[in-house]
Amino acid sequence: MQAAVTTDFGAAPEVLELDIPEPGQGEVRVRVHAASVNGFDLAVAAGYLKDMMEHRFPVVLGKDFAGTVDALGPGVTGYARGDRVFGVVTKTYLGDGSFAEFVTVPVATGLAKLPESVTFTEGAALGLAGAAALAATDACAPQPGQAVLVVGATGGVGTQVVQLAVKAGAHVIATAHTDLERQHVTELGAAELVDYTGDVAAAVLQAHPQGVDAVIHLAGDPAPLLAAVRTGGKFISTLIGSPEQLPAERATVVPVAANPAPDTLDRLADNQAKGHTSVKIQRVYGLDSAPAALADFAGGTLGKLVIITTN
Repeated sequence: MQAAVTTDFGAAPEVLELDIPEPGQGEVRVRVHAASVNGFDLAVAAGYLKDMMEHRFPVVLGKDFAGTVDALGPGVTGYARGDRVFGVVTKTYLGDGSFAEFVTVPVATGLAKLPESVTFTEGAALGLAGAAALAATDACAPQPGQAVLVVGATGGVGTQVVQLAVKAGAHVIATAHTDLERQHVTELGAAELVDYTGDVAAAVLQAHPQGVDAVIHLAGDPAPLLAAVRTGGKFISTLIGSPEQLPAERATVVPVAANPAPDTLDRLADNQAKGHTSVKIQRVYGLDSAPAALADFAGGTLGKLVIITTN
């Protein structure tokens, strides 16, 4: 099979021919139709996780995927060959990834069935970003009329967060700079816009002198944004590991992380199928252009970049 890999720590990504993997105990093999790029993939390619996770080179890049079940490993129930599925590759080591024609994944986590009404391209863009968005929005628990600032609103996670908060009835303030970004978050339902190239907290406080009920922090330095939260409000972040990293007297600091458990993935698929949320696909690439997709992602995106791995 063809796969986009890195052959050593920090080695440039390249597309190579590898053996098709066999599913192990509790795993299925998925014929990948589409995969999407995440910041995690850039970190792996750059060698940033060298001392954090085991690497089994060549490491196939990619976490998010959508495709069809191709083979069942021992002990697998609840899935059959041909099932449409999507999810996130979640293993204790780095080696098996979704930027390939096939990938093996455990059924216990990171895998769910994909509704017929959701395309593979859409499904590939849901997993990691969507799981992070649900975690952030659940932690925020926005109420009708509450003011919620979403920092990093134009990326894959932010796009989902804005929609979820708007659906909950919140007054969403989204960060954006270019005309395309402003149009994008406005179409998602954001009621106010703040330019992220300026002093975001000052701009928010000018319109909301007491501060907002919650900040959902998905990009940039969190410290200057604390001032935008009202006394007793929440500061939710996907970029910090513990509240101690961001001491705050007035607000409750809540770190969150993506957890692509099957029930979370089911929620994402259901939201997409029912039109409660949608994914923004900025550009689609062929598997041979996976290195270019990674480079483009590093330059900033408006939504998701998707790699089509199988026709």
